[in-house]
Amino acid sequence: MGSLADFFTGYIKFDALGFSLDSSKISMLENVLREFARPTAEAFEAMERLENGAIANATEGRQVGHYWLRAPEFAPNEAIADAIKSTLRQITAFARDVHHGKITAGGKKFTHLLCIGIGGSALGPQLIADALMPENPPLKILFLDNTDPDGFARCFKLLVPYLETTLVTITSKSGSTPEPNNALNATAEFFFRSKIHFPSHAIAITCDESKLCQRARAEKWLAVFPMWDWVGGRTSITSAVGLLPAALYGIDIESFLNGAAMMDKLTRTREKNPAMRLAQCWHVATEGKGTKDMVIIPYRDGLGLLAKYLQQLIMESLGKRLDRRGNVVHQGITVYGNKGSTDQHAYVQQLRDGRDNFFVTFIEILRNQRANKQNVTNASEAADYLEGFLLGTREALNECGRKSITITIRELTPFSMGMLIALYERAVGFYAELIDVNAYDQPGVESGKKAAAEILALKKEICDYLSQNSISPEHADAEVIAEAIHREGRIELVFKLLEFLRANS
Repeated sequence: MGSLADFFTGYIKFDALGFSLDSSKISMLENVLREFARPTAEAFEAMERLENGAIANATEGRQVGHYWLRAPEFAPNEAIADAIKSTLRQITAFARDVHHGKITAGGKKFTHLLCIGIGGSALGPQLIADALMPENPPLKILFLDNTDPDGFARCFKLLVPYLETTLVTITSKSGSTPEPNNALNATAEFFFRSKIHFPSHAIAITCDESKLCQRARAEKWLAVFPMWDWVGGRTSITSAVGLLPAALYGIDIESFLNGAAMMDKLTRTREKNPAMRLAQCWHVATEGKGTKDMVIIPYRDGLGLLAKYLQQLIMESLGKRLDRRGNVVHQGITVYGNKGSTDQHAYVQQLRDGRDNFFVTFIEILRNQRANKQNVTNASEAADYLEGFLLGTREALNECGRKSITITIRELTPFSMGMLIALYERAVGFYAELIDVNAYDQPGVESGKKAAAEILALKKEICDYLSQNSISPEHADAEVIAEAIHREGRIELVFKLLEFLRANS
């Protein structure tokens, strides 16, 4: 079960921030920590170089500067610092003018916000909106985060009564990513069919001079907010990508940024560093090779999307075939999760009695919103049960020798959410250094995009052949077509695309 001494050996607490991390259920023996001494020192040095502006994204030759977003004074030059501060002022002013009716939809106050993005451009805003939902938000918020036509239809159906007063943000760094482009075009067409002038409702969040930026300026959209090539999608939550939707939704973005900045400050220190401790725990739990999965279980409904957000942050950052020296390592940590106490009735049975191929991170929120206190029995509130389920599950797993980490936050606020996001961003960077992979490039994602483009080109070849030879998909033969278009090595793909065409002809 572990002693009180074991508990306090693995316990780091910061009263002023209302935050603590308990790693006592991970075997962090002194000899193990000594083994980390040199790689830990090297990881701190690498993080300092990163924050000072070193090229970190090797694939694209870019700096990585998400830490500058909440501390512009750390930016490598004044131009970047000024751009960060100017953008924050623009976001704050724009949201205020929308809320006060200075920016309107033809004289009517905006009532709804539709956010279009993919990956980190959607997951970050979704997480903040779900976790920090205001009691009476000035705008109701919806998301399009896929290229699913059924998803488009479902979202548009909800917006029909409010389309005249709906703002639309489109987030795309390059302006050429297919998923947000498809959603943008479908949304613009929906406005057009509804006889509503789309540019008067549209906002772009993109890099300067991208295709999206050029379109927004040519069509005279409401506004264009900047993205920078030194901010990756999975770490863009404290840029305009996350801040503009949050501000429009009525969330205190200054407090959110302050929380991230405070955690950044805390995790730059070499003593009592929770991000480094987290990275070391991951290394011990997975043998530094990703041998076990990371299960994220936050015990609040508002953090139901946290596992999904961390899934991208961690898996896209750490899932690498090669280390920095070019050795094949196939690194990464698989991340999944649910929310407590839902997990009690889902997969905890397997966590306790099944294969020991995981470690758990519990996210504990101590304080309840006073207005939400609800007695469910004569002696207990709903929150008492929630805390009981968390501690009970933690003990049940510990009894079976299953490893866990517990992160405790005093209260779920914009400040504490900023802290939590920054904690994981830094832990990912540290862990990547411990296993010698680059956390800031993603060649696998780019290869997936290239493969998708090739499939679409093949589909066009098939359609052209069918049209030219007056053949319907129902009567087409995959082998014959593959040979005719000189794609003999792609017969299976030709068959799958014909199957798709038959279903949608």
